[in-house]
Formats: sequence, structure tokens, C-alpha cells
Amino acid sequence: MRCFFQVALLVAVAAPAIAEDGAVTAQPRPIPLTRPEMKQYLEDMKGRTPRIPLPELTEEEKANLGERGGGYESRVRALYGGRNDSSRGPSNAGAASATQPSATQPSANQAGANQAGGRGGFGFGRDNDPKMTLDYRFKTSLFWIVSRTNNCQYCLGHQESKLLSTGMTEDEIAALDGDWSEFGPAEQAAFALARKLTLEPHRLTDADIERTRKHYTDLQILEMILSVAGNNSLNRWKEGVGVPQSRDGGNFGRRTRTGEPVASTPAAPAAEAAHQSYLTPTSEKWQKKVSLVAPIHFDAAGKPTRQTMFARNVVLSRSEVEEALARAAKRTPRLPLVEEAEAREILAEDAPQGALPQWMRLLANFPVSGKRQVGSIRSADETGDLSPLLKAQISWIVARQDQAWYAAGQAKRRLVELGQSEDQIYALDGDWSEFSPREKSLFTVARNLAASPVVLTDDEVATALKAAGPREVVQTITYTTNRASFDRITEAAGLQIEP
Repeated sequence: MRCFFQVALLVAVAAPAIAEDGAVTAQPRPIPLTRPEMKQYLEDMKGRTPRIPLPELTEEEKANLGERGGGYESRVRALYGGRNDSSRGPSNAGAASATQPSATQPSANQAGANQAGGRGGFGFGRDNDPKMTLDYRFKTSLFWIVSRTNNCQYCLGHQESKLLSTGMTEDEIAALDGDWSEFGPAEQAAFALARKLTLEPHRLTDADIERTRKHYTDLQILEMILSVAGNNSLNRWKEGVGVPQSRDGGNFGRRTRTGEPVASTPAAPAAEAAHQSYLTPTSEKWQKKVSLVAPIHFDAAGKPTRQTMFARNVVLSRSEVEEALARAAKRTPRLPLVEEAEAREILAEDAPQGALPQWMRLLANFPVSGKRQVGSIRSADETGDLSPLLKAQISWIVARQDQAWYAAGQAKRRLVELGQSEDQIYALDGDWSEFSPREKSLFTVARNLAASPVVLTDDEVATALKAAGPREVVQTITYTTNRASFDRITEAAGLQIEP
């Protein structure tokens, strides 16, 4: 049987994805080719219409949420996030530490560099982990590359502002998009790893890790992977629920490039407005330079287009999938795992009974952040309002989309334990004709959001809202972000499926 599980979109989009009146189109957002175009998109996103409709604030909500609790994201989480509210992870991931970040670029094996670091991963970096050594500016640069690859304007704008706060110049940020030769070999290797893990996690190879090992230790490579996986999670959360760009975003909002607060200037509203705009000048060198990071589609004449493209071929036969799972059950992990006894001591109450799976032993390399992440992943699986079967089905769909074989093996085991037959499992790779409209709409949200943050359209979210309601849609989005992160972590590390 040939499976039909595939997302292969090549969508021609000529008009901006956000209309002048703030309404959003039903098509994926087009890809800006140059830096001036990208800045315009960042600014336009301030007028985005959120995807999840919210009721008027009640007096009880006002009292419970407080002064800052009436924002769109906080209300989405409070109303629909579920008991576990796994959306807390991506909403915090990648945020800057309260500590003033270092402005230096990391060198090879940069042990001891600004451990305060950026919260670069899904649930990583909130606490200072003694084994995390990559600095804030470097990890924020990776986040910028991930967001440019995913066409996530919300996150891209925030990373622009953070990079400016570290003292990075406009031209240096432009070089992240247009010319990596302006960076050292270590940074170039890390940038390439971040882009490939974002766009094509299934194509990451031993050779990619070996190239990065020339400049970084294994733990630094793992830290990068965790950071990039978290960035991908956050991109999917912001795009999934349709978060508008911050109104005061641009040029680090109300902060200077040194991080000092900007003095109040009521007498100079024009200057303040310019400070809060992404439409800053671009030097002539970068005015027409086409992005080397975004996945650009070229037409028959070799001319770059703004078409939103996603053409990852995930159409595999059932026998091909089984062969891939069998290979993953025999492979050797690319990155070190903590010995089980030590990992169990680190994880403490977060360690389950029985043998520890490899993913837990991998995360235990970071005794603070890793322990928290294990707890977060287990909580996402075990709590919330989505049924265990629906979560297992989403896990399979997302893992198949990413061709993440360790994650697919785990999902298959869970489905079997829940009483699903082989035929029922592989029906998830088909056209879903055997499933209800509710199930199909939620599967579509998970599959397309996993494929690429902007492939999921407003219409698809609206269809799911009508069929399943906002609570299940929001929790499907947040669970999908969790699985997209898990897929990238486990596949980049080349974990072996446990017997």
C-alpha cells in the first residue's frame, strides 16, 4: 500500500498576507526576499488579526489575571490551555535573561561564557544551568536564523530587537541573512546546523554533527540543538494561534542598543514612533540582497519568487516506514547519554519506573534545564484535556511529517498500547476519510503546523475551531509545538528506538 501522507505546498502569493485593514488572508504568508521587504512584513504584522476569538473580559478574569493578564496570549492560555498549559513552555522559550547579555560572539569551545544565556529552547534556559556555556548573542543569532527560515515574523522581530540590544549593528544582522562569510568558521557551522535542523530535520546526518564538532564540544552542540528545537516550538506557537506583532516592537522597543531604558519623550512623539518601528534604514549593500536563509523558490527562469514553499517529501510506503524504524532501532546515538544511575539521580521524581528511555538520558546532560524539560514533556503527555489516543495520533502524524524515527517509534508503541492495530496506525498516513470531521480538522492543524509554521492557514484553524472548539484547537497547537521540538532533539541526536 502506498501512503498518501504528504504536505507539499507551492503557493503563489502576490499580495501581502495582511491587508491594510488588518484582516488576514486564507493563504500562507509570502516570503520576503530582501531585508527592506522583511522589515515591512515585521511592521505589517502589528495589524494581524489573532486566530483564536476571545470573549470579553469578565470581572473575575480581570481580578485573576491582573494588570498585565489581559493580553491575547495570556488569555488564550488561561482560557484554553488546559490543566497542564504546555503553552507556557514555548511562550517563555527564547526570552532574554534578566542578566545583561554578553555582546561577544562565542569562539570554539567557549566554556564559561555567559551562562545566563538566552532562553533558547522549549523550556530551556530559565534557570542558569552550570553545563550550558553558549552566550546570549550567539543563541539569539540562531533564533533569528530559525525564525527567518520559518518565516515567523513575530519571533523574527523580537530577535532583531534583542540582537540590537547586544550591540550588533544593522549590517551585522543583515549579514545573518545575506552573507555568512562575514562570520567565522565556528559561527557558520552553527548557523548551517540551525537552518538544516529547522527546515529538514530528517536530513541531518553524522557528517553535519562532525562538521560542527570541529568548533564545539558535544555538550555545546546539544545545547544548540535544544535551543533550535525550542525556537521551532515557539515559532509554531506564535503562528499557530496567530499572535500579532507587539505594537511597540522595533529597534528594541523602548531600549537603546546598550540595553538602557529610553527616557520618556512626550515632546518628541515622532522620534518615539520611529524608535518603535521596524522600518529602519538599510544600507545600500543589503538593499537588494536576496535571503540565503529563507527557503526561496525560483521560477523556470531562475528568478526568486515570494511563493510560500513547502515540499518535504514524506510519502513513504508502509514497508519503507517499517524499514526506517528498524534502522533506527539499530543505530548508535550521535551525542552522549548520561549513565542510567546518574540520570535517575539527576531527574529524581521526574524519572519513571523501569528503564530510562534514551531521550531522558540525553536531556540529563543538563542537570537543571534537562530535568525541567523532562518534567515538561512528561506533563504534556500525561495532563491536559486531549485524550491519550489523540495525543498519540498527533505524535505519530508530527513524527511522520518530520521523519523523526525515534519519535515515530515511541508514538507507535503508545498507539499499540492504546489498542490500535497496525492498519489503524497506518491509516493516519492516509487521507483520513475514516475519521470524523473533528479528528480530521485537528489532524490538519497538527500536520501543517509541524510542516512549517506558516503553512497552516487561517481557514484551516477556523475549520478546526468550528469542528472542535477553541480548547481542543489551542491544546492541539501547543501539543504539536512540543512534539516538533521533541522530534528535532531526538532525531538530531540520532537516538536508538528502545526494544
